[in-house]
Amino acid sequence: MSATYKDIGISTEGHVGIVEIQRPPHNFFDNSLINQIADAFEAFDKDMNIRAYVLCAQGKSFCAGADFANRPQTGAAESGKHLYKEATRLFRAKKPSVAAVQGPAIGGGLGLAVMPDFRVTCAEGRFAANFTRLGFHPGFSLTYTLPRLIGQQKANLLFYTGRRVGGEEAVAMGLADVLVPLADVRKAAIALATEIAEGAPLAVQSTRETMRRGFADAAEIATERELTEQDWTRKTEDFKEGIKSYAEKRPGNWKGR
Repeated sequence: MSATYKDIGISTEGHVGIVEIQRPPHNFFDNSLINQIADAFEAFDKDMNIRAYVLCAQGKSFCAGADFANRPQTGAAESGKHLYKEATRLFRAKKPSVAAVQGPAIGGGLGLAVMPDFRVTCAEGRFAANFTRLGFHPGFSLTYTLPRLIGQQKANLLFYTGRRVGGEEAVAMGLADVLVPLADVRKAAIALATEIAEGAPLAVQSTRETMRRGFADAAEIATERELTEQDWTRKTEDFKEGIKSYAEKRPGNWKGR
């Protein structure tokens, strides 16, 4: 691949394409980062030598979501609209993918971690849909992808409470697939992608298309609903308080307005 990216690294190992997020330590995302990942996935889809890909990250966190604490709120809803439109491109990738979740995957970062077909993590992994703790509605198609992965009731629990789930519990509840020591997360993710790539590529892609039939369309429909709800919840006093209280690591002083 000859494309040059600002915030991601691209490499290959055999028939596996590797996309590394390079915004350590927490790898906060924005429109540009999601666009770069989507571009890389689409390029791998066109590369006949690549049969599966791995999404991994530098630093402490896999992806800690959007950096609300250091981003002006003016135009936040519009920014989110563009971001999630870019994210729908990820769900239309044609080849199997594996996320190497070596640390926190929080908020929209959880959405990014849930997007691939499989997740490899460690005890240090942290998974949280913390949107209500921030005072607004979930996004990144999580209202569709998370219940599909772990069941409606467990998804409700994570959404309503905003609690963090460690790597061991994540594997037990089906949120992640493989648990290994921290030092082995990326290696194990590449090994799983390599195992997938050992299958006949057309047969694997055909099977995946059947198993995920309607997945991308449903994720996009969920995104439209999420954006509508995020638009007004981001304009509330509670959202401003949520950003402040979360940064200060204290319970929110909610006003319900």
